[in-house]
Amino acid sequence: MAAYRLPTGTYETRAAFAVDGGSFRDKRRFAATPVLVMHPKGDLVIDAGFGTHVAEHVAALPRYQRPLFTATETVKEQLEAGGYDRNRLVGVLLTHSHWDHVGGLDGLDVPIWITPSEEQFAYSPKNRDKVYRIVAPGHEVHGYEFPGPPYLGFPTSFDIFGDGSVVAVPVGGHTPGSVVIFVALPSGKRYAFIGDLTWQLDGIYRRVERPWLMRKLADHDPEKVRQGLLRVIALADLMQIVPAHDPKAYEGIPHLLGRLADASESTQAEGPTPPPGLPDA
Repeated sequence: MAAYRLPTGTYETRAAFAVDGGSFRDKRRFAATPVLVMHPKGDLVIDAGFGTHVAEHVAALPRYQRPLFTATETVKEQLEAGGYDRNRLVGVLLTHSHWDHVGGLDGLDVPIWITPSEEQFAYSPKNRDKVYRIVAPGHEVHGYEFPGPPYLGFPTSFDIFGDGSVVAVPVGGHTPGSVVIFVALPSGKRYAFIGDLTWQLDGIYRRVERPWLMRKLADHDPEKVRQGLLRVIALADLMQIVPAHDPKAYEGIPHLLGRLADASESTQAEGPTPPPGLPDA
């Protein structure tokens, strides 16, 4: 197993809008950084980042949500540049369905792993973020539930490969079907990819939420966000907590390019076997 980051770009916002107590003069870069998790049974990308058509995706957002962004290489372009065997990729596992987490699906012909409640939310007429509806058609959708036992303080879980290496838990709150994805590597390194429970590491280390206005605008259920955030804060001494939009949160996770060949050689002996419940792609 191995984990690699695939930064696809950034956008800027004021700290005052990002985290409670933030300064209006302080600018924060928001990352759009998927993570490739390589596993002997097949590989998953956590979130999809910016896509080839990111400018069109931003233009599809409500005007007040359109950020100034800087795009780099998409997930597809980075995989191709690294000589990655795309047959190994069994899907994109979404933390949730917002535009900056799904845009890169426009270049990836792989299944989308998403909870049914999140896909229902993504297609809801009340949801003004239309990007999932733009990029999802044509993809196989692998919906999943949480049949597993309590996991690290969360009441239910889904062990994706059946070996404890990649486990999803429901958190709701930010969007109805948001999830946290835990990854445990053989080296002993552990990660919690928490999506948008908090946008910045301040939320973990200062134990603060989004500003009041942003909780009202951005969160489906602020109380569920608060509960999920407190649960992951309690795990901060045990693993690396990765809020999706803080570039600093990815420190220590190597970039894909330049490291892929060795990792690929170590996991290709038998070829990928889809995780439980996934039809052969």
